[in-house]
Amino acid sequence: MAMFWIQFALVLGAVLVGIRRGGVALGLIGGLGVTVLSIGFRDSPSDPPIAVMLIILAVVTASATLQVAGGLDYLVQLTERMLRAHPKFVTILAPLSTFALTMCVGTGHAVYALLPVIADVAIKTGIRPERPMAISSVASQMGITASPVAAAVTFFLGFSAKVGHPVTLMNILSVTVPAGIVGVLAAAAWSFNRGKDLDKDAEFQDRLKDADFRKSLDADVTTLDKKISITAKLSVLLFFTGVATIILFAVCPNLLPIGLDKKPVPMTTVVQFVMLAYGAFIMFLGDVKAKEIAHSSVFIAGMIAVVSIFGIAWMSDTFITANKKFLVDNIGIMVKMAPWTFGIATFCISAFVKSQAATLAITLPLGVALGLPIPLLLGLVPASYAYFFFAFYPSDLAAINFDRTGTTRIGKYLLNHSFMIPGLIGVGTSTLVAYAIAGVIL
Repeated sequence: MAMFWIQFALVLGAVLVGIRRGGVALGLIGGLGVTVLSIGFRDSPSDPPIAVMLIILAVVTASATLQVAGGLDYLVQLTERMLRAHPKFVTILAPLSTFALTMCVGTGHAVYALLPVIADVAIKTGIRPERPMAISSVASQMGITASPVAAAVTFFLGFSAKVGHPVTLMNILSVTVPAGIVGVLAAAAWSFNRGKDLDKDAEFQDRLKDADFRKSLDADVTTLDKKISITAKLSVLLFFTGVATIILFAVCPNLLPIGLDKKPVPMTTVVQFVMLAYGAFIMFLGDVKAKEIAHSSVFIAGMIAVVSIFGIAWMSDTFITANKKFLVDNIGIMVKMAPWTFGIATFCISAFVKSQAATLAITLPLGVALGLPIPLLLGLVPASYAYFFFAFYPSDLAAINFDRTGTTRIGKYLLNHSFMIPGLIGVGTSTLVAYAIAGVIL
């Protein structure tokens, strides 16, 4: 027992230090943890999550190529047209748009270009910007578990196959997509009347006395005047065709190519070569420079995710495999009696790890070790998003900075910020819905 708690303290300490350092530090320190566990404690290191890393690498490369080709700009422009055509409904349409944008491209980082537009539409309509801004930031991250090309989804797909309880991509999406949409709508409905209207907000009215502040509100923020090339538009079509191809193979497994073992090629492999292929099509179509792809914000963020998952998943799996008997004997019965408690544990880990894929890399091996079935774990996947809790995530900070009225903010007591209640409602609702759906269809 003492050895378990010593190793647990080591793993927990490694995670906390990696979080504090940020960036690729989580992966590097995770690798250090594997070294200490295997050499210092003589635990057998588990296999590194190679397949998952390759999936993320392929998807991120294709998404980054789409960004450089101008495809993300085109998607943002289409969304802005819709929002400006129906400005009174921005609190509902904006979060649905950011959720859908993340679903399409597999990363929540695409939201940055849309946030200033959402704020501008709200200001020009006289709507308190905090209402659509906070839930839009939250929704952009909730869309990750509903995207067929997101790291968290592909990790679950690869992990379930690895442990011998495979689920299909359509199984995952049939749970996470409706659950995510219901969660976003519930949080948006609550946000519709949150806070005081701008004309009744004494603090805002006081700030209006400042001429510079009034001038900042009059500034136009738009992407509609940006010329989008035909190649940028075609790049979006190509990218979506790639996603559709993956879904087609998932729905019709008889179309899968046959491997050397005379069995259909796993979907984890199909995602890799399909996304790389369509990334190449986009590159040739738009004459995209390879150097620009490597320096794009989507690519950089994706590579950080790869390194983080590499180290943290490897360390967690090594620790759990070495201590599986202790975990099952001491914790398994409690978790089986109240499986929803595992969702709370997942949520708490995510609040610090700040990556849904990395969170699942930590919790899924533990859940399987405790004897929880894959369908139940799938129902708890939405709980892997909790990094709104401390409001230090880039999309939340961007929402605060882009709200020129100052209504979207972090409060005096740190946790009373604009994202807390929309996040709790959105994630809580989507987890309950996913839990219910997974129990019925799987």
